[in-house]
Amino acid sequence: MKRLLDIVFALLALVLLWPLMLVFAIIIRLDSDGEAIYKQWRLGKGAEVFTIYKFRSMTKDAEQDDVPQLSHREDERVTRIGRFLRNFHLDELPQLWNILKGEMSFIGPRPERQYYVSQIMNKDPRYAQIFKVRPGLTSYGMVMYGYASNVDEMIERMEYDLEYIERQSLLLDMKIVWKTIFTVMKGKGV
Repeated sequence: MKRLLDIVFALLALVLLWPLMLVFAIIIRLDSDGEAIYKQWRLGKGAEVFTIYKFRSMTKDAEQDDVPQLSHREDERVTRIGRFLRNFHLDELPQLWNILKGEMSFIGPRPERQYYVSQIMNKDPRYAQIFKVRPGLTSYGMVMYGYASNVDEMIERMEYDLEYIERQSLLLDMKIVWKTIFTVMKGKGV
């Protein structure tokens, strides 16, 4: 049932939002050098690697020497349009494609990069339970905790995602969707 809802809502969102997404892509290209869509490897269900898609919100070479860096609210690497997109979580709209492909769900733990997963697992091996479900566009951890700016905060946020995995239901998913909508409307992104 959850997968069917993911497909229906992702298709509906893409049909309704493609003109807005096209405008964002054009503005991103005009605002700074680089592609409009940013691709990055993340770990999904079963710890399988997949390519996540996002609107590029940072400067072209935001990570020097390919060393992953977490973002924070005053991050100077974020572009002008990127700040707006991040505040309203609009940079994540291209992940609707990941949902259609079955790599993600609307609701599930946020997918992380291998670099951070290794650090989290060294401190708390329970993180492996995250890989039981598809990662999500939004998550219980995101609406209850928010963004994490270091590994220790990722572990704190993980507690909510583990709780979600134990309690997952359509009712909990609807609660997360409502909390996400209110968070987005307030512009409380990174």
